[in-house]
Amino acid sequence: MELGGGGESATKRARLSSDDAAAAAGEDRLSALPSDVLVLILLKLSTRAAAWTSVLSRSWRQVWALLPTLSFDETADPGQLRDALDGHEVSVRSLLVGADGAAAESLGVWLPAAARRVSGDLSLYSYARVEEDEDDETPQSGIFVLPCFEKATSITLFLSFHGVAVPRAGVFARLAELHLHRVWFHGPGELGDAVSTPRCPCLQRLTVDDARGLADLNLAIRSETLLEVELRNLCTLSRLTVAAPALKELAVVLCFGKNRPVANISAPRLTNLDWGDEYDPSSVHFGKMEHLRSLSTNSYLVYANYAFIHNHFWLSLLQRFEGIQTLSLMLMYLRDIENYQYMMEYLTVLPDITFLRLRIVANGHAFEASAFHILRLCTGIRRLMLQFGLEIKLFFVYLILHPDTEKRSELYAHQIAYVISSQQTGKPRNSC
Repeated sequence: MELGGGGESATKRARLSSDDAAAAAGEDRLSALPSDVLVLILLKLSTRAAAWTSVLSRSWRQVWALLPTLSFDETADPGQLRDALDGHEVSVRSLLVGADGAAAESLGVWLPAAARRVSGDLSLYSYARVEEDEDDETPQSGIFVLPCFEKATSITLFLSFHGVAVPRAGVFARLAELHLHRVWFHGPGELGDAVSTPRCPCLQRLTVDDARGLADLNLAIRSETLLEVELRNLCTLSRLTVAAPALKELAVVLCFGKNRPVANISAPRLTNLDWGDEYDPSSVHFGKMEHLRSLSTNSYLVYANYAFIHNHFWLSLLQRFEGIQTLSLMLMYLRDIENYQYMMEYLTVLPDITFLRLRIVANGHAFEASAFHILRLCTGIRRLMLQFGLEIKLFFVYLILHPDTEKRSELYAHQIAYVISSQQTGKPRNSC
């Protein structure tokens, strides 16, 4: 006697019997699925594992060639990688390649195929030991030519100072983001020409960090579309020109080295400026920046020789931008300050800011006086961020607003400080 639900049980038994019969007959139900479903299944696998499925049967042979995202590690043979990209049947929305220890010549084998196939993001990471004392004219691992990616929207290269030759011609028609790290630029093309509007008509974000091969170069960037530019650790740049009417954020940090900084910046809509090189008003020219709200500066030496021009230029930069709301600055102590003059007395005014980021590199010296000197000049701040080096003294700060003094702030400081270093456990002591 069958209880309720007998009809459903009979249906399940019939289905199971049908499945058993199909299995016994060798029928491949998985291969019968639509290609888009199979692609979704393969996307759960690594690219290498997905490629292995091509040996399952003839119907699986080209399924992995329909994947929109691909990822390869350093074990991939450059020639096979090139063939895989050339044989891919769809555009690649994301290509990630890890090529640790690869020579530049091997990268040049498959990059042209990637340029033809990638329609989205390209990310190339190649890590290797780098000799820091190499001549500035000799790339670490050979030279390859960066092909023109006409369809890519984002390119990230994190290399080990491979030599990269920027193409002289070609348009990166859809490129919106370009991030270059540890690249050794090598002719014949120029970086500035390649990233300017005629050849990068959609570029919005540009990062060049820890690059070499730019010695005595005039880097000229002229773009109608750039919104963010970050240039860091270019070391020996000779001259910088930026003409970008839509630019919102600009960072130029440690780019000129020992060279006298020469720059001409035209960015009327700029809101954030991080200038981490020397500022010489006679050679560094900023156009009108009426929208600037945030400024980050180079370090100010608390003890120095009065004739040392660095601090004077630093003060000139602050005077150049009086309407900012956010200021990021660093107080720097030399390790040996015995024969130097206390320089804080020359710092008498700061912009009327509401947010202060103050970083202190004390090198073992007491810094309360210089820190409080800065804070007393910031009578309108509503937000404070303190950052310290490895050896620091932590203190507590109270900002009390008095409405009866025209909304000016009086500063009070707790008189207990803690010394924290890698060698010493912090213990309270009187700091005043």
